Amino acid sequence: MTDLTLDVPFLWSDSKHAFRKLVRRKHSNPSHHHGGKAGGPQLAKQLKVLQLVGIGIGSTIGAGVYVLVGTVARDRAGPSIVLSFLIAGIAAALSAFCYAELASRCPSAGSAYHYAYTCVGEGIAWLIGWALILEYTVGGAAVARGISPNLGTFFGGAENLPFFLVRRTIPGINLVVDPCAALLVIIVTLLLSKGIKESAMVQSVMTLMNVSVLIFVILVGLYVGFKTGWQGYNQPGGFFPFGFNGMLGGSATVFFAYIGFDTVASTAEEVKRPQRDLPLGIGLALLICSSLYMAVSAVIVGIVPYQLMNPDTPMSSAFSDNHIPWAMYVVAAGAVAALSTTLMGSLLPQPRILMAMSRDGLLPPIFHELNRATAIPIYSTVTTGVVAAVMAFSMDVQQLSGMVSVGTLLAFTVVGISILILRYVPPIDQPIIALPVPAPITLPPTSLPYFSPRSYDAEKKGGAPRLLLIQAKDDFYSPAFSILSEASLQTLPGVDEDSESESSSESVHEPFIPEEDEQQADFPETQTVAMQNPPNNGNEIDHDMAQNKTRRLAAALGIFGVCAGVLLVSIGTSFTSFPRWLRWIIGMIGTPPLVAGTLALLLIKEDEGRHKFGQSGGFHCPFVPILPITSILVNVYLLANLETLTWIRVSVWLALGALVYLFYGIHHSKLSKTTHAETSVH
Repeated sequence: MTDLTLDVPFLWSDSKHAFRKLVRRKHSNPSHHHGGKAGGPQLAKQLKVLQLVGIGIGSTIGAGVYVLVGTVARDRAGPSIVLSFLIAGIAAALSAFCYAELASRCPSAGSAYHYAYTCVGEGIAWLIGWALILEYTVGGAAVARGISPNLGTFFGGAENLPFFLVRRTIPGINLVVDPCAALLVIIVTLLLSKGIKESAMVQSVMTLMNVSVLIFVILVGLYVGFKTGWQGYNQPGGFFPFGFNGMLGGSATVFFAYIGFDTVASTAEEVKRPQRDLPLGIGLALLICSSLYMAVSAVIVGIVPYQLMNPDTPMSSAFSDNHIPWAMYVVAAGAVAALSTTLMGSLLPQPRILMAMSRDGLLPPIFHELNRATAIPIYSTVTTGVVAAVMAFSMDVQQLSGMVSVGTLLAFTVVGISILILRYVPPIDQPIIALPVPAPITLPPTSLPYFSPRSYDAEKKGGAPRLLLIQAKDDFYSPAFSILSEASLQTLPGVDEDSESESSSESVHEPFIPEEDEQQADFPETQTVAMQNPPNNGNEIDHDMAQNKTRRLAAALGIFGVCAGVLLVSIGTSFTSFPRWLRWIIGMIGTPPLVAGTLALLLIKEDEGRHKFGQSGGFHCPFVPILPITSILVNVYLLANLETLTWIRVSVWLALGALVYLFYGIHHSKLSKTTHAETSVH
């Protein structure tokens, strides 16, 4: 029976022990935690590049583009909205590059949660996973409630839908329920339960329909524009009626239209060739979305003056004003298709987040159980669908929709930080698994590792090879106690399997513990291991280790300086409720660590251990550290500009998550059973 003892270690254990639990990191390859099994049953590998592109486009291009063009052009940017979409696309590409490298190195379910767990630590990983759960659930419910008004276009209004789909107000409590939204969530949940291949195919079809509508808008808009002389570009104020700042403000608003490409990373475990296909899927999806956004906005603001644009239905109104009223039905069909694919994109990643957290022990094991026929996390999928259907049916989730942005921006921020950690202070993957091995041998002080040839007895007698225990005084291997197989001895520096061991009469600096003659005689010659030309005092090794420790410490301080500086600068520039003098002080305090940290990372050589992290090959993020630092700065700035009420609501959710972690996750974490070496500085 599972031990459900409820004790909160942060309240009465020593702070150092508690902190180590928060920063413990799992192996980049999940199989190292489970005796060669990657955390239990694995998802079926069914996806290729085209399917990934379809998932990325479908999750990104929602109904927002059908509305954002009007609101941003009219109130923020004017015709320069085209450049707003371009700048927002570049900002999104910064995070996409980081996602592409991590997804190809660590192709496992969980997306940003998995990357945070392997690079940053368990505490931050839980925070990201818990925030993403909120994002996908609320986002899916909000999208579902937006479908019925667009469906109503084909029935002469939402009130003319079939009686069982019409929104109704429950008397007495003034609650507006939406049966159509709940039904659509249930249908999508059933589709996702059929398997990833089937759901990806349906999403690709709906995405193709959505893209076709946008291409229709572009082509018909070009016809109208050349016919009318592009009157929208001949207005007072020119291309920048709200100035350059207005264009930048518009880019901050339309940035959220690019959220969704990270859904591709959440399917990493189901990709046949993740090292190649994941970066291509993310990059192509983002490129196509950015191109469509820019082309649609350029056409719409060109055929209708921005100040006359309808902020709610800009595309339909643009064609109606130019005597093409029938086009509104085509646009409505595109909006329904866009909402449907976005709904699938919201409900697809959530079960995989739950499954990843469950496999790590942070959530109950039921969430990582797979259906044998479809190889999908069935209980996670059903739970996600039921909760989203209830919310879509009974809640006005539009008030909560701002919370969706928090999870995404937090994930983008942590992914950028993970790239910096991976390049400069990569985790040293050396798990120590509790196995029945002989008690450690007491060793004399030395700067070199000692090991005993007794571990060969079992193989000589026909049994299974024994594991060899190595103990070192200095931190030559991390941690000080490591369990290595006999085969792994070949990877130790200066080891030659063909040389013979030295006799027990040699100096104490010899790498073997002296054995009695009769035991040495029993030792097979073909398995004798010796250290070639061992140094007399280990000074050379100590010097290299000291240099590496110094470099890693400087890099860690640089990363910390960047994070602290970005946070302070973002607060100083965004918190307009603060007095101006206080904002200047906060900004001035944050600028030096940001600049110093960036310069330090530019001057410090990247760690060679980055090549051994995760799977080899795949995509490598360019322009490190500038690109990930810029990505972190953009995302933290956008986080700082969210409404105060949004942060209050998110804080309540995160506080609830902290309780779940303290009373369940921290006790059942798989890392509590497998001691893992995380080296962040030395």
